[in-house]
Amino acid sequence: MEVTADGQCKYRTSLPVAQFSRGDFSLWSVLKNCVGKELSKIAMPVVFNEPLSFLQRMLEYLEYAHLLRMASEQTDPVARMEYIAAFAVSALASNWERLGKPFNPLLGETFELERPEFRAVCEQVSHHPPVSAFHADSQHFVFHGSVHPKIKFCGKSVEFQPKGHVTVELPRWGEAYTWSNVNCCVHNVIVGKLWIEQYGVMEVLCHGGAGLRANLTFKPAGFQNRDLHRVDGFIVDPSKKKLKFLYGKWTEFIKSADAGAHEAWARGRDERETPAHTPKKVLAKFNSFKQGALRSMSMQDSDEPDNSDDVPKPDETYNIDIPGSTTLWEAKPRPTNSSQYYQFTEFAMSLNELERDMKGQLCPTDSRLRPDVRMLEQGDIDGAAAEKTRLEEKQRTTRKSMKKATDGWQPRWFSQGTNPYTKQEDWLYNGGYWDRNYQHLKDIDIF
Repeated sequence: MEVTADGQCKYRTSLPVAQFSRGDFSLWSVLKNCVGKELSKIAMPVVFNEPLSFLQRMLEYLEYAHLLRMASEQTDPVARMEYIAAFAVSALASNWERLGKPFNPLLGETFELERPEFRAVCEQVSHHPPVSAFHADSQHFVFHGSVHPKIKFCGKSVEFQPKGHVTVELPRWGEAYTWSNVNCCVHNVIVGKLWIEQYGVMEVLCHGGAGLRANLTFKPAGFQNRDLHRVDGFIVDPSKKKLKFLYGKWTEFIKSADAGAHEAWARGRDERETPAHTPKKVLAKFNSFKQGALRSMSMQDSDEPDNSDDVPKPDETYNIDIPGSTTLWEAKPRPTNSSQYYQFTEFAMSLNELERDMKGQLCPTDSRLRPDVRMLEQGDIDGAAAEKTRLEEKQRTTRKSMKKATDGWQPRWFSQGTNPYTKQEDWLYNGGYWDRNYQHLKDIDIF
């Protein structure tokens, strides 16, 4: 990182070494004996990793943290929900084309990140099952939660289920917003080119204030890829009255339109697309059946291998542009060299950067200090594989010794408790991390 003359932080825009080619390695050769199994418990060859720990990947949620600040600045509760919902969608944008698997965090591993908009810390609080907890704050918002991912091989695809809730608090308004992220699926793991799809329903709930909610649907690709990447839904009040229509693509943008404007646009579209000789009731039933069938086909895997060798491309002839819409979020263009560096965004490029003055104050359990991740970033594949194996074996030995100990092991920065908004079990930040009192902690390499 460099500091420019005007005081702005300038982070690196590439990695030390370009990505190692995976062309000679078959993901199918690893997964063929893992159908239906939980992949977080399977040791994967390092060539399928990207040089980030899952803790670092998790904080990519915050790439567009300015949307949370903008939400806090709105006096209209509907406008606040618009920006919160846009942030919830934007957090998934970096997943597109990211086909490398992040390294599984070690028990007790931490990662911190400071940016002008926030400061954040996360910790691996459990190894089996794997649970990662995070907490970020600023003068405008608090963002926290925990993720216990489930990764399954389903025959011709790998599905990532990010179990757990995330919470945003806006102290200025006495409001909190909660939601769970949708599933992510990597297709064509047997044959063909890998590609990513996100699908499911995301419900953003506002606790306190006006009691609004946003119901967003991430759509499967559908017929002729008409709905590839698309997400849409409504902001509704407690009486379920539709207030705003949100729409866009989780890879590109989110817009907002008045519910009335959307209704008029949809009515005009139906009139343009409906053949004059087709009764509208019959057509509506057919469309409902067709969409249900397409969703079922997209979300279920057959036992037959997928013979498609092409990455789907969106149907550009099908565009939604509602008059009077407001753009809430647009994804930043990826660096021109992104394909050489694991399809990283500019934000992701900076996450493992070990700055010159950082070692003296960095927590010794920080992800940046992991030798296997560092070696992969530097292009030492054999060294990364050896270190990954060594750390995994040490982790197993540590777990065995902890089982014999009377007090066991406890996370340092988070504790289990009840989320005051969801009323469900969660991991809550203990505080104290930024006091920089780390003398009692062991280095991540010998933990």
